[in-house]
Amino acid sequence: MTPLDSGPPPPGSRWYDADAGPLVRPYAMTGGRTRPAAGAVRFDLIALVAAVPEPPAAEETLLGPEHRTLLALCRAGTQSVADLAAESDLPVGVVRVLLGDLLEAALVTVHRPVPAAELPDEEILREVIHGLRAL
Repeated sequence: MTPLDSGPPPPGSRWYDADAGPLVRPYAMTGGRTRPAAGAVRFDLIALVAAVPEPPAAEETLLGPEHRTLLALCRAGTQSVADLAAESDLPVGVVRVLLGDLLEAALVTVHRPVPAAELPDEEILREVIHGLRAL
């Protein structure tokens, strides 16, 4: 008999294993919000987030532990939203809401990717390369 076949768990047992640590629901981390603050930029998965070099010190004391984790990751170097979610082990939706808070507090800057419509045409780039090779 394997541990999975041992029958139902005893009453009052937890549904997660002991190694998982304390369980905090995503809505508790975001204060029930599912979207970044109004007026915040849209956080694409490939948007790059960087910490402000000299942030206002008073703002940092009001941050929660998840905010501080994201801020520390951004201080280590510019990170994409997807990388921040992976490194902090938080859902992407939660990371977007928390980044909205950090952006609103002027603790981070966000550089959105260039929309595909604004990128130069591939054929033009090929012609430029051919022209340069002809020189």
